[in-house]
Amino acid sequence: MVLVGIDWSEKWHDVCLMDEAGRVLSRCRVEDSLPGLTQLQSLIAEQASDPGEVLIGIETPHGLLVRALRAAGYTIYTVNPQAASRYRDRHAVSKKKSDRGDAMMLADLVRTDRHRHRPLAEDSQLAEAIKVLARMHKSLIWTRQQLGNQLRSSLREFYPGALEAFGDRLCEADSLALLKQAPTPGQGRRLSLAKITSALRKAGRHHIEQRAVAIRDALRTPQLEQPALVAQAHGVAAAALAGLIQDLIAQIDHLEKELDRSLRAHPDAEIYLSQPGLSTVLSARALGEFGDDPNYYQDGKARKNYAGTSPITKRSGKTKVVLARFVRNERLADVCQWWAFAAISASPGARRYYDAQRMRGKGHQEALRTVANRLVGILHGCLRYRQLYREDVAWPSSEAAAA
Repeated sequence: MVLVGIDWSEKWHDVCLMDEAGRVLSRCRVEDSLPGLTQLQSLIAEQASDPGEVLIGIETPHGLLVRALRAAGYTIYTVNPQAASRYRDRHAVSKKKSDRGDAMMLADLVRTDRHRHRPLAEDSQLAEAIKVLARMHKSLIWTRQQLGNQLRSSLREFYPGALEAFGDRLCEADSLALLKQAPTPGQGRRLSLAKITSALRKAGRHHIEQRAVAIRDALRTPQLEQPALVAQAHGVAAAALAGLIQDLIAQIDHLEKELDRSLRAHPDAEIYLSQPGLSTVLSARALGEFGDDPNYYQDGKARKNYAGTSPITKRSGKTKVVLARFVRNERLADVCQWWAFAAISASPGARRYYDAQRMRGKGHQEALRTVANRLVGILHGCLRYRQLYREDVAWPSSEAAAA
């Protein structure tokens, strides 16, 4: 076997080749480009004629380099940077660090401890495409929330009447359209009931007469104001933020349609969508983060650990503490939280299980994590045996669910 350590960076990569005895065979630095990849593969080919004899250690599971190495048939072990840092301490207690040394450390890690790490998942191209779309969809939602908070903060500085008028619907289509029409208190007072009604109707609202009157009255209510010139500047900024949020909403809607199309083309879609609490968007996020390699998770516990729903235990002498897992895939953890929250309304068994955890003294978030942990295990069983979700199998009885 030839063990290869690659210290990845944006412009170049340090590479170390090692044999099974720990002897360094070759070192080099290659550019992050097609010629650099060709140089790397030529270097590996000098030491191994069969791609199956090559094991690669690298700290990132993403990127064109990893894609090309996997396509070449090499086995790739992706090492968490925190774990790599601990291995580095085994080589040098002085805390010294270099890219060249990290490449050697990764090669030696694969040589001695690859049994403690999993090879890179062999997910399908469709699963990877769903992951890309789902991550961008969630990132745009986070950006929309950030811009919404920024807009709310800006209005509080000069236009409290708008906050009173729109309330929790500030970042919805009708509110944003009205805010762009009347971005200052003076313009808000002049906004007619007909224009307010038209904006609500274009946004698809129904029974809008009462809401239109409430918005008009709130905008015309006397309020503290900034000087006219300052208010005008604030208004330009608020209108710009409103326009950005409108564009984000349109892109989010477009991505949701793409997610739905891609998800339904996947063979696991029916199983994911059968789970209680998993909508199309949450199903796409879960599938993208879990992947679809059938051999990646050894058992349900491994899937739970990856999801971050299973607790960790710290035991020393007579002391024992059970804590939430804090090293996890944050995007997948977010999916599982919302999944559990929706499931306790969609599944009687999940609701019984949640109530049983609360009766034991667990808080809301801890009880939700417990429900999510159970749901991930159920999903693993459904995927393993290619079965749709069944309430009677997942939650046999109230007594079993509470046990």
